[in-house]
Amino acid sequence: MGNVVLVTGVGRHLGSRFAQVLRDQPGVDHVVGVDVQPPSHPIGGAAPYTFVGADIRRPVVARVIADHQVTTVVHLNVSTTTLGSTSRGAVKETNVIGTMQLLAAVQKAPSVQRLVVKSTTSVYGSAPRDPAVFQERMQPKVLPTGGFAKDAVEVEGYVRGFSRRRPDVAVGVLRFANILGPDADTPLNEYFALPVLPTVLGFDPRLQFVHEDDAVEVLRLAALDPRRGTTNSGTFNVAGDGVMLLSQAARRLGKPTVPVLLQAVSFMAGLARQARLLDFSPEQLRLLTHGRVVDTTLLRETFGYTPAFTTEQALACLGAAQGPGLLPPARVAAWTDRVARTLPVTIERTQG
Repeated sequence: MGNVVLVTGVGRHLGSRFAQVLRDQPGVDHVVGVDVQPPSHPIGGAAPYTFVGADIRRPVVARVIADHQVTTVVHLNVSTTTLGSTSRGAVKETNVIGTMQLLAAVQKAPSVQRLVVKSTTSVYGSAPRDPAVFQERMQPKVLPTGGFAKDAVEVEGYVRGFSRRRPDVAVGVLRFANILGPDADTPLNEYFALPVLPTVLGFDPRLQFVHEDDAVEVLRLAALDPRRGTTNSGTFNVAGDGVMLLSQAARRLGKPTVPVLLQAVSFMAGLARQARLLDFSPEQLRLLTHGRVVDTTLLRETFGYTPAFTTEQALACLGAAQGPGLLPPARVAAWTDRVARTLPVTIERTQG
């Protein structure tokens, strides 16, 4: 059999979208999706598709790879939450132990020629003394101490170890900025869906976004043979061009903000997590305090891809899907213009 691609995390929105795109790619003969739950909608496409209901923390994944003679593994099951559970322990086990089990299975599989791992720019952390822009080779000033960011750091460490043991396998690590989109199931998507956005008093962080369409396209390019003049092996930051302040993003979405002391925001975030209303983790709180910006030169010049959506455009697509907020920009602009026209007349009457 030719190119057989195994995709972990196919039960999630990004995984199912990627699997569907992959089935229509020339040269892809079979797509194998692995997750504890099947996708919520059918995955269409030309190439044969097989769903395997399995937990990657279990050794069964090795049998799946061997039975289907998998040639490419795309590991997307590294996330802030896990399907079927809200336990932080279960999330960490899936992210870290699951990755270890997967890498052990891939290491023993002579058929595997390519490994793609979804990571995050959270590995750089968010701290007040961070550099203005992170490049792939830079180390964070303060290493993440917990949550999804720490999981991602550990996952990347295991992937580097795998690369040394299997130098014959092409390995690509994709560090995605915050993914936004009409249907993206990401913490920042949930945050921007709130009618009023709590912010940290005295801070206005710089943010970058990547549209979910660009995320799928980057994964597609990473899973296939590189185009001439490019390479898709290595570590790459993935983000849309441009940077936005949180205050700018809120205005574009028409969302009023409520500045709150950092301690109060932490307390509110804890309550939201306990009530399962919002996955507002400590790492997200640090991001919304100090921000984070990454350099994407390697993505454009080495990997050979320029995102179709800028940071601003990715946010605009989310805003169009959500509809106008409590303070639509057009209404605010009209009100401001009306005040501006009225103010000189009022001043003139007062002086007269």
